[in-house]
Amino acid sequence: MKEFNYTITDEIGIHARPAGMLAKKAKAFESSVTIAKGEKEAALTKLMAVMALGVKHGDTVTVKAEGADEEAAIAEIKKFFEENL
Repeated sequence: MKEFNYTITDEIGIHARPAGMLAKKAKAFESSVTIAKGEKEAALTKLMAVMALGVKHGDTVTVKAEGADEEAAIAEIKKFFEENL
């Protein structure tokens, strides 16, 4: 399993557009990818579950990938976070 923590710098947090882009990106990998904020966790492939976390500016999230292509999945998703969130 691979994981990283990221503090959201986007003014709005994780809203519909980036959540949709994240779900699409996560679906491209065989690995299971999850995002967690505090006690709550959601599959990154499930748009509404990600939105339900209510991630705001300044929140820290943990993203985990587990599976055959976890290295590639975590690298791509971390890059997305750094460029967009």
